[in-house]
Amino acid sequence: MSGKKYTVSNMMLTFGIVLVAVLIVALAGFFLLTPPEEYIMGQAEATTVRVSGKVPGRIASYRFNEGDKVKAGDTLVFLKTPEVQAKLQQVEALKAAAEAQHAKAMKGAREQEVTAAYELWQKAQAGLTIAQKSYDRVRNLYEKGVMSAQKKDEAEANYNAMVATEKAARSQYEMAKEGARKEDKAAAEALVNQASGAVAEVESYVEESALVAPIDGEIIERFPEVGELVGTGAPIMNLADMNDMWVTFSIREDLLANIRIGHEIKAFVPALGNQEVTLKVYYMKDMGTYAAWKATKTAGQYDAKTFEVRARPVQPVEGLRPGMSVILKEHKK
Repeated sequence: MSGKKYTVSNMMLTFGIVLVAVLIVALAGFFLLTPPEEYIMGQAEATTVRVSGKVPGRIASYRFNEGDKVKAGDTLVFLKTPEVQAKLQQVEALKAAAEAQHAKAMKGAREQEVTAAYELWQKAQAGLTIAQKSYDRVRNLYEKGVMSAQKKDEAEANYNAMVATEKAARSQYEMAKEGARKEDKAAAEALVNQASGAVAEVESYVEESALVAPIDGEIIERFPEVGELVGTGAPIMNLADMNDMWVTFSIREDLLANIRIGHEIKAFVPALGNQEVTLKVYYMKDMGTYAAWKATKTAGQYDAKTFEVRARPVQPVEGLRPGMSVILKEHKK
């Protein structure tokens, strides 16, 4: 009897071992053959505006620090621009000179000059009267045969000369009275406009010595320190618009089956305690030939291209900041 009991016990033990082995193989097959969850990592981004100046200068002072929130129009930084101030003085002096020339052209000759021209004209008129009377007398005497032709020609020449002198004197008087020609006045006015434009240009550069915020946002970076020299267009600070955020994913095309423009997708943010967020896809574009192509299987049937996908949060996500990871969990079928 004892031998039979021993045999039954061995059979039960063997059966148990076989059963456990079968269960282990079944569980291993289940886990190995079940498609794994695919995690797609994205990154939160925000509209960033670079603040820079049109003119070179030294950083005089900052009004805000990194992390401060600013409003559009707030003065952010002051620059020292002595060269621009010197240039402004130069163009203002040129404008003053042009305005003086224009005033002179518009006003015309001085009163003394007009009076002198008038007196010369009157003198020429008196000389013309005398020359005409003399010519008339000589001509009458010539016609009576008393005066020679030579005297008559001399008197006539003197009369004609005085006629020309009177006309010239009258023209000089009228020109002095009318002032500069309209072409000269137009040229003087053009010089004033040119100088005014130069002043306006330099004044716009002067305004660039105090840079203001172009948008509402948060200062996320400041580059030069106070006292450092910055060139034209050199970045001084970056502003981020925290109200305009999105998430960028790089997704293989074989994982895009359930992702379309206009669709909503679920994701979570590890930095916010795995908080779930709802995103709406608004942009999808292939990343070009420079992006890595990856085989869909190890043996490789075809290569899958990578697409850049952007999605915005449906509702504002408190605490979400640029650079945070956003994870999209995709179940493979």
